[in-house]
Amino acid sequence: MSHFAKVINGKVAQVIVAEQNIIDTFVEPAEVSWIQTSYNTYGNQHTQGGTPLRGNYAGINYTYDKDNDVFYAPQPFLSWTLNQSTWVWEAPTPMPTDGLYRWDEPTTSWVALA
Repeated sequence: MSHFAKVINGKVAQVIVAEQNIIDTFVEPAEVSWIQTSYNTYGNQHTQGGTPLRGNYAGINYTYDKDNDVFYAPQPFLSWTLNQSTWVWEAPTPMPTDGLYRWDEPTTSWVALA
């Protein structure tokens, strides 16, 4: 069994588990596609050491970039940029590693959690 994302006009609306032969029987409007996605792909890496598939595992409201053949999450904050090698959003400054932090968009900085 494989995972497939129902993509409508570039946005993921649903993710299901099915066999390719079942997907092939679906009759959909032109703006709808079923694209295979891998549960083991994140950051354009395969978590089990295999070959990554389409950047990231698709999720509801993810974007499917047809030109690059990748899925990526919605932008979490306006100041974050999409890394087009990993297809993961990145903060303008890396999160510190010495504790727990949350992103504060008005100051575009990480704030320590008490």
